[in-house]
This record gives sequence, C-alpha cells and structure tokens, in this order.
Amino acid sequence: MTRPHKHQSHPKVIARLKRANGHLAHVIAMIEEGSPCTDIAQQLQAVEKAITNAKRVLIHDHIDHCLDPDEAGHAPDTASFKAITRYL
Repeated sequence: MTRPHKHQSHPKVIARLKRANGHLAHVIAMIEEGSPCTDIAQQLQAVEKAITNAKRVLIHDHIDHCLDPDEAGHAPDTASFKAITRYL
C-alpha cells in the first residue's frame, strides 16, 4: 500500500475545488431555471477560472516540493516534470 501523498497546499486546493463545485451547482440550477445565456456563460467562466487556479496551485506545489532536490531529498525527476507539465 502506498502512503498518502499530501502537500501543504492541498487544503487550499480542496477549498478552491469545493467553491468551484458550488458555482457549478449554481450554473446547473440557472440552466434548469432558464436563466439568460450571458449570465450562465459568466458563471461558467468563474467555474473555469476557479478550477484553473486550483490546478495551477497544485502543479506549482508539485514542482516546488517534488522536483526541488532540497525539498524532495533526491535528484529532480525529469519524467515527473514532463508528466506534470502536460496539464499546464
């Protein structure tokens, strides 16, 4: 069994994703209620931005703590860096 992989930023990422989840639920309700498309698009933009910001924090934290030899306790892993940058 592998041990949980946690970083100091994970609670902040979780909070951002929960906020985005709330926005998304609101967007669904807006669509079901027949809200104007411009209002829905604006809220979808907010959801997209919240998710993008959460992803950015997670990736930067990974780079800072998993690829920094001083933090990770080993030489940088080029394959891991290439893998995570696919999601930028």
